[in-house]
Amino acid sequence: MNFIKTKKVFGIIVMAIIAIGLVGCGGQKAAKVNDSSQGQKIVRVAHTQTYVPYDFVNDKGESDGFEVQVLKEVAKLLPQYKFEFVPTSDDDLLIGVESGKYNVGIKGAWYTEQRKDKFVFPKEPVGASIIGFVFRKENAEQIKDIESFAKFSGKLVPIAPQNAQYAVIENFNKSHADKPIKLVSSEAFTIADAYTWVLEGRYDAYLDIDLSYKNNVEKESGAYHNLADKLSYVRYKAIPTYPLFNKKDQQFADDYDKAYKQLKESGKILELEKEYFGEDVFQYVKD
Repeated sequence: MNFIKTKKVFGIIVMAIIAIGLVGCGGQKAAKVNDSSQGQKIVRVAHTQTYVPYDFVNDKGESDGFEVQVLKEVAKLLPQYKFEFVPTSDDDLLIGVESGKYNVGIKGAWYTEQRKDKFVFPKEPVGASIIGFVFRKENAEQIKDIESFAKFSGKLVPIAPQNAQYAVIENFNKSHADKPIKLVSSEAFTIADAYTWVLEGRYDAYLDIDLSYKNNVEKESGAYHNLADKLSYVRYKAIPTYPLFNKKDQQFADDYDKAYKQLKESGKILELEKEYFGEDVFQYVKD
């Protein structure tokens, strides 16, 4: 009799444990349903780590930079997406976005036909990159802008055809056929080579990114600061920079465009420009 009672009690306990377990499982399933019912799509945003002030990791270990902050503001206007920022290398970013490892990548990227074949470009840029000419300081009186450089000699350090800068000079020459810049294609070379060639007189100018010249030459800690008293720089124009979206993320790119327009109209983009660049870099963007 005691054995039978014990067996019944044991059975009741087992059933109770199973019931509790089922309730627990049901709770977990409900939690998952609630997560998915938010309708958020997780999007991974890759960015380079040291391209200050565009995209970098700050001293707190956080994703930072002008382009990063623009995307963070875009995220606030797109509650249907959950943005995850991933610092990575330049190569991994490009390969990762193309393969779908990341949904979008930001790296101060310019538009090129080659990239258009691999990525989705939105209609709205994310930022802009100022470019200009590095030349010998002794020629500062003759070279004031791109037109005066063309008249001076037009001897420009060669540019790789796949580089977006090649198209910049090509477009200038189309509208200045009377005094074009000598555009010569070349394979890749180092910045040190370019600066040396200019100083030696082999060429009279090198088309360089404003930020690169400031970091390499003007800064006391720059790798080529020893050339600061021998070189000069003049700005030409700013080239828009774009987020690169995976080919399957056209809708995401369209939603980005809508959010970016709102940020531009509200003045938020200009506010971030002044915070990270100290000026409105878009004022230098020309057709």
